[in-house]
Amino acid sequence: MIWFILNRDDIETELPGGMVMLDFLRRQRKLTGTKEGCREGDCGACMILLGEPRNGEVFYRPVNSCLLPLGAAAGRHVVTIEGLNSEALTPVQQAFVEENATQCGFCTPGFIVSLAGFLLSSPRWDVDTGVDAVGGNICRCTGYVSIRRAVERICSTLGEMPARRLPRLVEQGWIPAYFLDVLGRLRDDAAPSSGVPVAGGTCLFVQPPEELAHANLNLLSRREDLRGIRVENSRCVIGAATPWADLEDSPVFQKLFPGIADHFKLIASRPIRHRATIGGNIVNASPIGDLTILLLALDASVVLADREIPLRDFYLGYKKLNKRPDELVLRVAFPVPGKDALLNFEKVCRRTHLACASVNSAMLAIVREGRVVSAHISAGGVAPIPLYLTRTIEALKTVGMRAALDVAQTEVSPISDVHGSADYKRLLLRQLLITHFLKLAPEREKELLP
Repeated sequence: MIWFILNRDDIETELPGGMVMLDFLRRQRKLTGTKEGCREGDCGACMILLGEPRNGEVFYRPVNSCLLPLGAAAGRHVVTIEGLNSEALTPVQQAFVEENATQCGFCTPGFIVSLAGFLLSSPRWDVDTGVDAVGGNICRCTGYVSIRRAVERICSTLGEMPARRLPRLVEQGWIPAYFLDVLGRLRDDAAPSSGVPVAGGTCLFVQPPEELAHANLNLLSRREDLRGIRVENSRCVIGAATPWADLEDSPVFQKLFPGIADHFKLIASRPIRHRATIGGNIVNASPIGDLTILLLALDASVVLADREIPLRDFYLGYKKLNKRPDELVLRVAFPVPGKDALLNFEKVCRRTHLACASVNSAMLAIVREGRVVSAHISAGGVAPIPLYLTRTIEALKTVGMRAALDVAQTEVSPISDVHGSADYKRLLLRQLLITHFLKLAPEREKELLP
């Protein structure tokens, strides 16, 4: 039995935990304001809010219901567009009307839900953060200028963020009053903990989900012991079930890498980052996994129950892992970089945001007087595995940057596929490495450019 709150109502269901929430809402509850679009987490038409107790309040994340297993909602508050409606238009809905930010209306509920999540849980109420909040929502007919104007109108109306935001939002009509009672109604309802291991599910549920729909799931994302970010013994330790957004928002990570927020803007959308996990990206073993490429450049290790493996040694071949089927990745750890270490991440894809990389690359380097003292470089899309460029790193330290560019070409083995031809990927890698060098050692520009 799975129990959760859906909008205003308590729900109990014996349906399998692997059913996706989108199907439950539309087919079982007839809540058709949640639209079925791409079923891949790209369009945002099926956006809902998932609220969980945190530090004495309910923390809401916009998530794609097409990728959310029903079991993940156990003990949580699920909010659809119907649960945000009031007798009159809310200020968010009114802003969309006044700025002509909707035409056919199919995508509009998803935008409204995403912006409700922005109101409830965003660290800032500014236009850039508001626009980022709807970065996972696609509109095919209205155009985005009017939607941005609606976000600007919303932010100008909100004013300063109060210490206790929910009462203010309810008082001013942004959020329905029943939200004030949700925390007292939530109860600790255990999610399924045996069966097929699933973390965020943002990749597994993109694939045909029929096998998972009726399966028992071991929902790793619900395990508190697999979440969190901390520094201990000069290492940064990250729980494998930690969502990407937690890493992005972490004061620990922001202190270590002040520019990390700009890198995360190139990685999926905010709703996907709310669900996708560190361990899931690693175990998925995609040759272009963005977080994996970043972690390789940080010289990370994978911590299993009884052993620790350098991430660069975790991949044995395409989708082949140095891991037994019954082993779980528990944590990821990497040495805390020194203050003079610089991190850069680059990615080329068919569009700037919300796209898989053709080639991506990361570099962590210590540069002194224009000379690379030490470095870790990784690249994706140029080999069957996320690749740590061992020989390129050695060449960089011993014979210089320009020679390292040539060595990199001997170390990779790209193939032609939907992301580009092999020759194109080789060219991209060379250009991304040059970009790393120019950003981290700009005084060496003459050495690199023709």
